[in-house]
Amino acid sequence: MKRTLFGWLLVFAILISACASGGGGGGAPAPTEQVAEKVTLRLWSHQNAAFQKANEAIIAKFTAQNPNIEIKYENFPYDQYIQTIQTAMAAKNEADVIELFGTWTCSYANGGRLAEVPADVMTYDQAQQIYFKAPLDGYYCGGKLYGLPQEFNLENGGSLVNPALFEKHGVTYPPQWKTFADLIADAQKMTEFEGDKMMTAGFSAVTGDGVSFTFLAGILQSGGKYFAEDGKHFNFDTPEARQTIQMMVDWAQKYKVVDPVLFNDTENPVSTSFFTGNMAVGFVGSWAAGEGSIEYPDMKFDYVQIPPYFGPEHKYAADSGWGKVVSVNTKHPAEAWKLAKFMAGEQDGSLTWNIETKTIPAMKALVENPEELLAAAPFIEATFGLLPYGQYIGDVTERDQLFYEIIYPAILEAMQGATTVDDAAKKINTEANAMVDAKQ
Repeated sequence: MKRTLFGWLLVFAILISACASGGGGGGAPAPTEQVAEKVTLRLWSHQNAAFQKANEAIIAKFTAQNPNIEIKYENFPYDQYIQTIQTAMAAKNEADVIELFGTWTCSYANGGRLAEVPADVMTYDQAQQIYFKAPLDGYYCGGKLYGLPQEFNLENGGSLVNPALFEKHGVTYPPQWKTFADLIADAQKMTEFEGDKMMTAGFSAVTGDGVSFTFLAGILQSGGKYFAEDGKHFNFDTPEARQTIQMMVDWAQKYKVVDPVLFNDTENPVSTSFFTGNMAVGFVGSWAAGEGSIEYPDMKFDYVQIPPYFGPEHKYAADSGWGKVVSVNTKHPAEAWKLAKFMAGEQDGSLTWNIETKTIPAMKALVENPEELLAAAPFIEATFGLLPYGQYIGDVTERDQLFYEIIYPAILEAMQGATTVDDAAKKINTEANAMVDAKQ
């Protein structure tokens, strides 16, 4: 009797359950909808209006396609950015995805701060087919890939030119330079003085980046090397180094196309003096053309390829530019790499970023099919012929210290006549190797 009553109660309960789930229609129960878990990622970059606009545009596309992923985008003043990253990484509370300058990447990767790019996102072999070598290799450390580049950071082989000054002095425009000597000859014609004071420089590369990259390129174009045999220390005490320093000294003292006291990194730097009309030819990366087109929209200028300093080929060292990396501490690695790849590993995101920032693409396909990019930044085209010839600058221990505290001051002193070419080369060699030893 108890079993019978229990059986009827069980049947009754099943019928009630079926009616509740199936609406009494006798059909199959409605399937349970799977709701993706909401994930929040943090993205960091430095404060730059064009970079921020680019990142925001890509984030909007990404979140529209991935509604379960929320992006909290934070940015910091450039001078504070490195310190913020270093402090946060020590405390393990940095962002999930970080916009990082490629030349900085290996120092963080070697310190165990960055996640390796998973093979299902991209292998190094795949990346070699997608990106130019110079920007890519900044993210390749110890045989492992730690990020995806967006920018080819080119500070070699191109210059801003002011057509108004060419016309004023009767110099052929566009430039017809076949050799670097041709450039200097034109620059001499466009250099202007009031008495002994230089008012307009015919040609200048006197900045921390300009002098340092010219120095390395001159060594390479002369057939030399700047690394010692161990690949870590330097050899700047060479005939090739001295020849290059002498060339820059001649700009100031022999040809008088620049006064390095009046035109240098702190007084009338290239990126400002050119756009105020005080420089005919300004050696600087094409990024300055991008910024200049925004800040000086009424000025007519161009960005052109210049000849090699020595020899027929454009051999040069290049930084690895901005790209995206993922923190080793992220709690959402799959989603973080999905965002990083969307921003820097796919053509749509990369094109958006390069258009908005007016930077040279790290991605080969965007140079091979450049119509959209050149519509926004036509001056970039002058760099395209240079891109295959660049090599990554390499592990220079502390890039900014080497450039701004060692190479630039020594060569500037030589250009200003305060020291000799020989002493400048020896000083750079001694101080650069002391820097390496101090970090070991």
